[in-house]
Amino acid sequence: MNRITSIFISVILIGVSACSSPQDAAMDLREIPFPGEANSSLPVLSSDGDSLVFSWVSRVNDSLATFSYAFLDGDRWTEPKVISSGTDWFVNWADFPAIVQNKGNLLSHLLQKSSGATFSYDVKLNVLPKGSSNWKTGLPLHVDSTFTEHGFVSSFGYTDSSYFVSWLDGRETGEGGHDHAGHSGAMSIRAAEVALDGRVLWDELLDAKTCDCCQTTSALTAQGPVVIYRNRSDREIRDIAITRLVNGKWTEPDIIHADGWEIAGCPVNGPKAAALGNTLLVAWFTAPKEVPEVKFAFSTDSGASFGQPVTLEGNGVIGRVDVALLDEGAGVVSWMETIADTTYLQAARIDLDGKMGSPKRIARMDPGRKSGFPQLELYKDKLFFAWTEVDDKGSTVRTAVLPSAAFY
Repeated sequence: MNRITSIFISVILIGVSACSSPQDAAMDLREIPFPGEANSSLPVLSSDGDSLVFSWVSRVNDSLATFSYAFLDGDRWTEPKVISSGTDWFVNWADFPAIVQNKGNLLSHLLQKSSGATFSYDVKLNVLPKGSSNWKTGLPLHVDSTFTEHGFVSSFGYTDSSYFVSWLDGRETGEGGHDHAGHSGAMSIRAAEVALDGRVLWDELLDAKTCDCCQTTSALTAQGPVVIYRNRSDREIRDIAITRLVNGKWTEPDIIHADGWEIAGCPVNGPKAAALGNTLLVAWFTAPKEVPEVKFAFSTDSGASFGQPVTLEGNGVIGRVDVALLDEGAGVVSWMETIADTTYLQAARIDLDGKMGSPKRIARMDPGRKSGFPQLELYKDKLFFAWTEVDDKGSTVRTAVLPSAAFY
């Protein structure tokens, strides 16, 4: 694959130290009390501009899990509602249920075990059409019927009558899943359009060889959907790729930036993207030459090309990124980083010309897997954060809000 060529001014600020003068956001940050139960984790935030919805998973006991959601109502979350409960789910710190909305309609997904093998599970869709009071649950996204891994879903409201969904698909890997001795093929990435009632309208292969277990991300630009994910070359170079739906056809995947990260296994640390008009902002983790880095890059032509990325580097950079666009010329990015033996969720403004504001410390974090992937979402004139707090008693979800003006 050829590296995408930049068509606009290169970013001036390259190689920024992520440890430079972080600012505490506590003066502006306001916590929103979590409305759910104990032993909760895996939060997801989603806004369609008209409302903000929030989902999470709770462990009732060792075998039973519950998938719940709530809406923002003024300065608090509404009373939680349960989407589904199950004893046969795959519940994982990096591959987890999520919810999106589309003009009052809701789509969520969860991961259901398909056999006794550890990484044998299917994506099941749940839909709640506008005006309905009952979820329609357990709908199939894929129909390959292989006992392999399917997950790492990304979705958004697409047309007035449909959603867009992308996912990693293991149908060619054989029944070994992550047990590499059983691999007979590579993990792939696919996309589908799903009607509001949960029917799959079309399903298409985007790339036949991808990294096995890094999150995917997708966004709707002015020119159509884009899907961004960690690619996997024959030389085990695992850089971030993009494919775009243009005039009804998916483009050949392109590498956003040739980091050259050669790694024999999956780092479980995927990209995130946000789009507004023709502006696309992408963030990702990489570690070429064993130096951890988080990179952010803008496109002004719906992902056809990207400027030189801004780079945060240092031994304390963990990644687990998220992004939001304030307007077509600026965004807010978040990441996890360890500074002086303490790990933080950090956030900073980034401009199209490459200028980056001082990082703000949003919360202290456990650096391990149990803390999962923090979430960032813009709703109206505020930025909302959700993360999992871990202590000796277990885990609980935390949410907070920060005025977007704090990043101006």
